[in-house]
Amino acid sequence: MSFHTVPQGRTVRVRVPATSANLGPGFDTFGLALSVADEVELTTCEPGVLDIEIEGVGADSVPRTEQHLIIRALDASLAELGFGREGLRLRAVNRIPHGRGMGSSGAAIAAGVLLAAQLVGDDVDVSDEQLLKLATELEGHPDNVAPCLFGGFTIAWTDAVRPYMVRREVHEDIYPLVLVPEQKLSTKVARGLQPSEVPHRDAVFNVARASLLVLALTDEPELLYAATEDLLHQPYRAAAMPASAELVEELRAEHLAAVISGAGPSVLVLAESEHARDRATEIAAEHDGWRAFPVEIDSRGATVSVASTKTESLSA
Repeated sequence: MSFHTVPQGRTVRVRVPATSANLGPGFDTFGLALSVADEVELTTCEPGVLDIEIEGVGADSVPRTEQHLIIRALDASLAELGFGREGLRLRAVNRIPHGRGMGSSGAAIAAGVLLAAQLVGDDVDVSDEQLLKLATELEGHPDNVAPCLFGGFTIAWTDAVRPYMVRREVHEDIYPLVLVPEQKLSTKVARGLQPSEVPHRDAVFNVARASLLVLALTDEPELLYAATEDLLHQPYRAAAMPASAELVEELRAEHLAAVISGAGPSVLVLAESEHARDRATEIAAEHDGWRAFPVEIDSRGATVSVASTKTESLSA
């Protein structure tokens, strides 16, 4: 395959939001974009340069090499689009907690895909469908990358051809709260606790709750408590995050719609009022090691700006 090289001297900035997947019953399907975001600036430059600066979350632990997840996603996406690159300068300000079930890896992948699309934008028109496909292939499933890319509440699925998604606005009377513990949990570990089969009655239970949750999120928030019940993944993962499971149980005992955020161990509360969100914050404060983040739904999703361009011709 013949590759083109993206021009030097081009700077692109992206902002990618945190996400919460599953939302209780919508396992590997539902996702919400949240108003905590990482910001990334990438500049193409002369061959042999790879300069990476990281501020904020993960600044002491993420690699400053081509193994950085944004660079890996960028390179894979460029290759898929028929392009290569030379040197890079990357600046990232990270705000999304890592290893807490808030979509940090999905955000990094979405950033890399969007950066690639912008770098080749003068020559290739990358559609939303292609963006989702590229990101899903890298992430493995679309439930985090879909809301990260497109914002709001998303329902994502795949077939033998590609991933798909639909997006809906969230009702204005929903007040999200993310409760983040000190400890991390690997998504791989969490997924390893899932059984290969579940009882038929549990599957039926979740189908009903997931259907109800679509209505609750978009039109009738008073249904959120019932709609966020789950039997497919949270009970099986509870042993790996006992503090999170205990907090969810305590919050739900007060009729608050609390669920494990993504693979955990963070807890997402979908409160029906600011008062209910405040009460959830008070309950979490009674437990050691938890930080409360009152957030909003990010209806924009990822945003992109091209800071500068240099109009060199592409080289084969």
